[in-house]
Amino acid sequence: MQNARQLWNLTRRHFLGGSTAGLGAAALGQLLTTDGWAAGTQQKNQIAQPLASKLPPLPSTAKSVIYLHMAGSPPQQELFDYKPKLQEYNDKDCPDEYLKGERFAFIKGHPQLLGTPYKFSRHGESGQQISELLPLLSSLADDLCIVRSMHSDQFNHAPAQMLLYTGSPQFGKPSMGSWITYGLGSENQDLPGFVVLVSGNKVPSAGKSAWGSGFLPGVFQGVQCRTKGEPVLFVNNPAGMNRRVRRLSLDTLRELNESQMAEQGDPEIATRIAQYEMAYRMQISVPEVMDIGKESADTHEFYGSKPGETSFANNCLLARRLVESGVRFVQLFDWGWDIHGTGASNDIVEHLPKKCKEIDTPIYALLTDLKRRGLLDETLVVWSGEFGRTPMNEKRDNSKYLGRDHHPHSMSLWMAGGGIKPGFSYGSTDELGYHVTDKKMHIHDLQATILHLLGFDPHKFSVPYQGLNQRLIGPAEEPRVITDLIA
Repeated sequence: MQNARQLWNLTRRHFLGGSTAGLGAAALGQLLTTDGWAAGTQQKNQIAQPLASKLPPLPSTAKSVIYLHMAGSPPQQELFDYKPKLQEYNDKDCPDEYLKGERFAFIKGHPQLLGTPYKFSRHGESGQQISELLPLLSSLADDLCIVRSMHSDQFNHAPAQMLLYTGSPQFGKPSMGSWITYGLGSENQDLPGFVVLVSGNKVPSAGKSAWGSGFLPGVFQGVQCRTKGEPVLFVNNPAGMNRRVRRLSLDTLRELNESQMAEQGDPEIATRIAQYEMAYRMQISVPEVMDIGKESADTHEFYGSKPGETSFANNCLLARRLVESGVRFVQLFDWGWDIHGTGASNDIVEHLPKKCKEIDTPIYALLTDLKRRGLLDETLVVWSGEFGRTPMNEKRDNSKYLGRDHHPHSMSLWMAGGGIKPGFSYGSTDELGYHVTDKKMHIHDLQATILHLLGFDPHKFSVPYQGLNQRLIGPAEEPRVITDLIA
């Protein structure tokens, strides 16, 4: 049997790469320079920094993003979308017109409407209506832009999360953080441009694809960091290897990879080199920035954080430290918001207040801390689930607990900082909160608006792949930048 070397010599790529005209090398150099994934090799051992900071093609108001994702999706009726009619019709049968032709994840039969057990009040000069479950966040109402007219195409967790972060409910597309770091790089070459922090003892239903790089080079995927134990798994040296020996081994590995890249012309080899180098630098930089123990006691009390634990509070404090250190996109996932009401562990009366208490103080501290450090103006903070919840009580198997099923037709989210209009309410739903009635905003519109704030034309920001100019917002022309949200 022929060995791998012999097989390689038969390939078209080898012929082009070894031709006297140097077609393969010339094409590779042009492609790598154009795409920014690797640079030419005019000097020996010179490899591009794929995460080098880049200027956006258009004027921008945001330099970084902190996305606070409540995995499982909180009920908007209990938090941001108050409906007096739901109170009036509590326990009444849902009108037939809302059920005709509809599919639900779990609701069976003819459900009853469910009014919220919580009070709403108007806050700040803007008069934003926010639930009593979020008292501290309510005090920042004039900093928030609340959107009550979001909708999705998906009503199951994994596809909805994939749509939100990759623009498609199917696997294989780059996530929002990967697109943004591909376009802007990182302001700190010793840290990843895209960091993921998870709390709630469970990763999101979409798994690590929610921060994957898809067809973009792997250097742009999110790096999951932890506040307990090693900040990044397997980034430290193996037992018996010190930093000097590690450097020597990486230098040797780099030479081998550069030789292979020159011969084979595969841009992913340059990505591999960059990842090894980043991991080496991260051994020093990541423990430094992830050590929240260096923060003052007052700061920990402010956030409700405790070093050595895995918590949403710790992750909020870390998010501030990361954007302060030049990280471009920080994605926080907090599991536990799938409020079905099948038991005390996921109901509206017992479980939801606990989850709200867990996030109220840290989010208040994060926004306040960013603001007083002068970072909020250039940091876009987004809070959402992956879809909304029904205005009906799910009552699965005649459960005595209160809960709501998945609902794609309407959801609420809020944004702050980064050029977003503060103290602003956008869109509305019908009297039961079932359908959007004014200023409908799709997931792709949200993505387009975020890219616009960062200095991109979302319709032109693309990468050729499989015969299409692939975009975060998908192939259609309908997605639009919601300019009403921009200050």
